[in-house]
Amino acid sequence: MGTNERPRTRHGTLDTYREVIGLAGPLLPCVSFLGRLPTATIQFGSVLLVARTSGSLAAAGLTGGALALGQVACGPLVGRLADRHGQRTVVLAFSLANALAVAALVTGALAGLPTPVLALLGAVAGATVPLVGPLARTRLVALARRAGAPEPTVGVALSFESTLDELSFVLGPALVGLAAVLAHPAYALAGAALLVATCGTGFALHPTARAVRPGPERARAATVARAPVPRSVHALRAALALQGAMFGACQAGITALTARLGQEDQAGLVYAAMGVMSAVAGLAMAAVPARLGLPARWRLATGAALVLSLPLLRTDGMTGLYAVVTVLGIAYAPHLITVFGITERTVPPARLSEAMAFATSALVGGQALAVAATGRLAETYGPSAAFAAASTAAALAFAIALTACPAV
Repeated sequence: MGTNERPRTRHGTLDTYREVIGLAGPLLPCVSFLGRLPTATIQFGSVLLVARTSGSLAAAGLTGGALALGQVACGPLVGRLADRHGQRTVVLAFSLANALAVAALVTGALAGLPTPVLALLGAVAGATVPLVGPLARTRLVALARRAGAPEPTVGVALSFESTLDELSFVLGPALVGLAAVLAHPAYALAGAALLVATCGTGFALHPTARAVRPGPERARAATVARAPVPRSVHALRAALALQGAMFGACQAGITALTARLGQEDQAGLVYAAMGVMSAVAGLAMAAVPARLGLPARWRLATGAALVLSLPLLRTDGMTGLYAVVTVLGIAYAPHLITVFGITERTVPPARLSEAMAFATSALVGGQALAVAATGRLAETYGPSAAFAAASTAAALAFAIALTACPAV
């Protein structure tokens, strides 16, 4: 009997993924993946571009930081506008605006404009990110709910979208690094501008945008006013900010350790190994039994992140770094998927896009702040200091998961 259960489980999981893809058709995942790829490209690409054109790491860091700040500050606004006016209009407007902003940043960097101007252009590029990832997640969940899909299917939809996010954040920096080695970072950013203009527009105009189309504006505003976001959502956002901080601290530690070992070029491959493992773990979440509820999954994911991060404190070679970081990737996507799943069940449907955008902004903000802070720690005290900060962030996230009581 035990030998027959496993094939049925795998078959059931594959069938559920087919059902999820069938909700929107195969074109939408392709368009949404390519549409979210520029978001993963412009952060790293802006730093490499300004560093190459200005010769100043300080100017590059300021521009990249301004871009992250713009995205964190305006991300929830994009989600709120999508809730009130529909995804089609909002994504179309922001995709075109973002393409122009990224093109302006590339032009300004190549022209050698002053650092404050480049920082301003970076902030505009961040503020106009169309947030295809969070809005695609909201759209797919809406399609599943409208089709009367069971809860496991909704969970698989969140797993699928989180996996696409993970893959984009692995592939994006890799493409930037490849462009920088073969030619110039400007080519990667120009490609990002083209992708966001074409695929962002394709995502906006896809027929499934009707699934999240709002009613009349007044009725929508009244609905939003009657549907406050519960306080428990703040704990979820804090947990995502801490996960971002953990990832940012790991980035700083990995960069410092590979530099110390004289193998700086390996840093990107280490990130990729962690991202690929995270994506695999995200896809595997569809096989987790439904009886293991979301709060329990949240605690398990944060606890695993804490335990698996501790070996980083003793890692001092490339082989060990690859092994530890790859295994650590197992905890990332399950935590993201679980927190997004709790968010989807906690917030009112009328504010789901805003909540998803806010969650993404928390993740990006935590990562940006951690990279800036732990980069200096790693320079002063070595890679282990950055890795210690990562473990501390994981411990705090675990504490939140143990004490928070979301209503799911």
